[in-house]
Amino acid sequence: MAKRKNQKRSNKKYQVNNRRVRANHQYKDTVFRMLYRDKANLLSLYNAVNDRNYTNPEELQIVTLENAIYMGMKNDLAFIMDMNLYLYEHQSTYNPNMPLRDLFYICSEYQKLVDKKSLYSSTLQKIPAPNFIEFYNGSTAVPDCAELRLSSAFEHLSGEPKLELIVTVLNVNEGHNAELMQHCNTLNEYAQYVARVRLYAADMSLDQAVERAVDECVREGILAEFLTRNRNEVISMSIFEYDKELEEKKLRQAEFEAGREAGFSEGEKYGHEAGFSEGEKHGIELNSIETAKRMLKLQEFSLEKIAAISGLPLEEVKKLQ
Repeated sequence: MAKRKNQKRSNKKYQVNNRRVRANHQYKDTVFRMLYRDKANLLSLYNAVNDRNYTNPEELQIVTLENAIYMGMKNDLAFIMDMNLYLYEHQSTYNPNMPLRDLFYICSEYQKLVDKKSLYSSTLQKIPAPNFIEFYNGSTAVPDCAELRLSSAFEHLSGEPKLELIVTVLNVNEGHNAELMQHCNTLNEYAQYVARVRLYAADMSLDQAVERAVDECVREGILAEFLTRNRNEVISMSIFEYDKELEEKKLRQAEFEAGREAGFSEGEKYGHEAGFSEGEKHGIELNSIETAKRMLKLQEFSLEKIAAISGLPLEEVKKLQ
């Protein structure tokens, strides 16, 4: 990382068009997002990630897409600083589709920031440069720092991609990215809180684990003020987040097993090891019915969710019961 420095920055503020966006009132907030809605905490995180030493939180221009939902997911934090636009996302499960999600987000951000009339002008319309950061604290092992590229999703790519979007993934689990944690105390303490929830959830009910983690952290001065002020909300959000993480793991396991089983059957038809490999790939892509059957067998997913994941019509899923 570059040396820490104070830089003069432009005081330019971008005009935000108040276009109506579709609201989803069922969206559940997260502890991470709640913690970093505080501008002082967000500035501390920005400074740590970008090796800066800014002290005035009001220099951050928040442009988060409130109530904007893309495929059931909400933009966590978006802000402009140093003439750059930053999209911060928190993830507790590994998701290789973040570049595509961020592409949707950034398009809407620019729509909000740019006057459409100016697009037909002979003058170049300047826009803030985009930056995409994912803060990952899931249980799947990932390196301290990694990149996800939109071009990885392109089929039959020939030559250099004509469109690229790079998401920097930072592992913010306890024990990772020591330098980053050292320069952002709230992130360091957040990692400690999450680690305790996971540790205690292995031996007691989730409700008890979350309450114990909150109480211990308050006693030990870990996010003490934040947890004391928002105790009930944090407990509710943490239970929801952990449940969601476990549900997504089960869902991915169901998809994998269904795809593997269908691929094995397809591979048997070819009768060779190469056929198995090709059959497995083919099965993962075309096994909607098998996926639905396995998810039904688990009895842990609604019919609507099974239909959404498998790609089958809801009526067809009902027939498989």
